[in-house]
Amino acid sequence: MGVASATGASPRSPLAWHAINWRRAHRHVRRLQVRIVKAWQAGKKRKARALQFLLTRSLSGRAVAVKRVTENHGKRTPGVDQVLWQTPEKKAAAVTALRPRDYHPQPLKRVYIPKSEGRKRGLSIPTMKDRAMQALYLLALDPIAETTADPNSYGFRQGRSAADALSQCYCDLAKTTSAPWILEGDIRACFDALSHEWLLTHIPMDRRTLNKWLKAGYVEHDEWQPTERGAPQGGIISPALCNLTLDGLEQTLKEKFAPTQRIGKQTQVHLVRYADDFLITGRTRELLVEEVQPVVERFLAERGLELSPTKTHITHITEGFDFLGTNLRKYDGKLLIKPSKKSVKQVRKKITTVLKRNLHAGVETLVGMLNPIIKGWANYHRPWMSKATFQRVDHEINRQVWRWAQRKHPMKSCGWIKQKYFLASATRSGEFGQRRTQPDGKQQTIWLAKAQATPIRRHVKIRQAANPYDPAWETYFEARAGHQMAEHLQGRRKLGHLWREQQGRCPMCDQQLTKATGGNLHHRHWRVKGGTEVMANLVLLHPNCHRQVHSRNITVVKPRPVKRALVKA
Repeated sequence: MGVASATGASPRSPLAWHAINWRRAHRHVRRLQVRIVKAWQAGKKRKARALQFLLTRSLSGRAVAVKRVTENHGKRTPGVDQVLWQTPEKKAAAVTALRPRDYHPQPLKRVYIPKSEGRKRGLSIPTMKDRAMQALYLLALDPIAETTADPNSYGFRQGRSAADALSQCYCDLAKTTSAPWILEGDIRACFDALSHEWLLTHIPMDRRTLNKWLKAGYVEHDEWQPTERGAPQGGIISPALCNLTLDGLEQTLKEKFAPTQRIGKQTQVHLVRYADDFLITGRTRELLVEEVQPVVERFLAERGLELSPTKTHITHITEGFDFLGTNLRKYDGKLLIKPSKKSVKQVRKKITTVLKRNLHAGVETLVGMLNPIIKGWANYHRPWMSKATFQRVDHEINRQVWRWAQRKHPMKSCGWIKQKYFLASATRSGEFGQRRTQPDGKQQTIWLAKAQATPIRRHVKIRQAANPYDPAWETYFEARAGHQMAEHLQGRRKLGHLWREQQGRCPMCDQQLTKATGGNLHHRHWRVKGGTEVMANLVLLHPNCHRQVHSRNITVVKPRPVKRALVKA
């Protein structure tokens, strides 16, 4: 398939954004990524690099890269040039101008975000063109990164999450014969200290382009500052560079501390890593201090990195430790994973900040801001022993909301406040909410979400060898994404029915409809032309595909129902 035919555009005609055939573009990119994986697995590195070259020069790859940076959360944050791509014309022009041959990146815009301990973290924001170029090269680099990744690396990888890392911690620590000592490792300024020489030598991508990114520098207080070390923390490709730098640590530990036949003599050295935070288990404290930690320090020193002395600790499992917002500790030989005190403090602080800044807001507006915070925090901790913590957090939130109501109405009595804001129903008593009348005359009550209403559901850990770019694992990842989307759509009967009817795919681009991509409800016969809300007239589309349908007045063909169910993960 030619470059032009992959997107449905003629090479001699000007590119129109909504005229791109996204089904063909994604299929073309996916086919090249699969070939890169197969070539790398077969040891044909030169062929893999040639395929990377084809992908980064293809019109399909450029279109998919621009689509990614104009749909993610940072699409409204400009770089130093203050340029955004918000119209179809600008996006089409960006695809045409995204050529690696004469590419020169601009400096990064440096901003600082507060950290939990009071310090500030420097964040470097590239321009839209630099983001798109990084996304383009990431399409060709990520298949290799997934193929060579450590089995127990879970941060910034497709299909993997913090829940998978914590599930692996449970596997390594829960047994009575598990290693009781843990080395909590934290790398000092990981992104800012990466060795440019090591990256240019070992990262399997175009070295000239990588060197341009690493040496681009940043602008702070209208002054250009050079970058001699580190990768830009804030770039799309930076997490992949970090993972590729730290990959190999698990294999190094396995070779150094191979288990013996007898359990009593096993060192039980296991690694669990999430980005630059990692845990290493061991049978004794001396083993971790005298043997394991020196191996880790030598591994990091080759890459220009070092362990943070203030955040690196060796802890016994009975004392407990915090990892990824949770506390892991054994009580009478039983491992429990609970929300950490720091995590509880942070969610309470967020609630307090919203209440203080919105003293005179309406109940509906306030609930709309608080519910995502409460539900997001509760959903993160739902796989663990969190029910008692959820109850304490709900009690504290109710206390804060009561104080908000008292500050809003200082001259009113407690009985008046309770009657106005704390309502009751057949299943609720004295909970914060508001009743409103809908256009059809029915009464609806908007309630403040409760963390303890979130059911505890155990997380199914991803398989260590799973590779999202390997065709052998395609059905496995589709099944996992399907189950996650099914949970996300619980309680939304109409959207859930459409998603199942479409087998979890968008009819326009044939890509999966996931929680991350989102979906828009489209009326095949438009409502302004008399279309109704019956299921036969509805279809679920990606946001970009939805805009494409309306801009070109396309009639979406509703897919035929398939009797087979999604494969279980």
